[in-house]
Amino acid sequence: MLIILMLVLAVIAYFMIVDIETKEPNNISKALNLKTEYYMDRKIFIITPKEDKDKTDKTILYFHGGAYMAEATKQHWRFIENIVNDTGATVILPDYPLTPKYNYKDVFNMVVPLYKEIEEKIDTSNKLIVMGDSAGGGLSLALLEKISQENDYKLPNKTILISPWLDVRLNNPEINIIQKKDKKLNKEALKISGVAYAGEDGINSYLVNPIEGDLSKINNLTILIGTNDILKPDVYKLQERAKKVNCNIDIKEYENASHIWLIDRDSDDEVIQKGYQDLIQIIK
Repeated sequence: MLIILMLVLAVIAYFMIVDIETKEPNNISKALNLKTEYYMDRKIFIITPKEDKDKTDKTILYFHGGAYMAEATKQHWRFIENIVNDTGATVILPDYPLTPKYNYKDVFNMVVPLYKEIEEKIDTSNKLIVMGDSAGGGLSLALLEKISQENDYKLPNKTILISPWLDVRLNNPEINIIQKKDKKLNKEALKISGVAYAGEDGINSYLVNPIEGDLSKINNLTILIGTNDILKPDVYKLQERAKKVNCNIDIKEYENASHIWLIDRDSDDEVIQKGYQDLIQIIK
């Protein structure tokens, strides 16, 4: 445990100096187009099918995971390419600011107006999907909770969260039980990253812990989670809160699946394929 924490602190110290950012992949499927634009001096990647006949009217605003401190991985790029190939959707992948150099305020100063710009160009009631994994799943939900409180914003048609990090404080006692099965995430290491993301005043903010946010206006929310993931208890805690305000959350749980197993592809092939096919059906 001590070695893990020391490694995390060393990584955080490095990230305080270097501005980590997501880079374009070395190669991308020949069937796809990748366009890089800039928004508030941050990269925005737009991935689409190359042929018009393969395109649909779906747009997915995707927030990658990485404990709010790591860029999108090769596994993320492969996952996104597969989604575009299999659905014909356009995926918008923002390179949002990462902690510890930045905190949640910097992130929301970017993603809220970005969402507004996308929303104004797309029929949100039918065509826009917000999706995210791990920390990106928490960011996705927090974004919706924030914009749902303002009349100037329209909510997306669907929201899909994969192994979302809903509470950086990680104080749910059931986490300790699952920790014995979770070979990928360490609660104490994650908490260090969560504190950095929260900054000086955000540790109890719903923008950092969307498990605390207002769910009353959110609908069409689906969460995919594995049983070997320490983030699972908070998914069900969120569902209990949602029931009190008549917000329906469809939870799809996968036996022996690890954290973001659909992306890292590190669980049994059967559970990977089951989760992925479920995801594609939800998108369509």
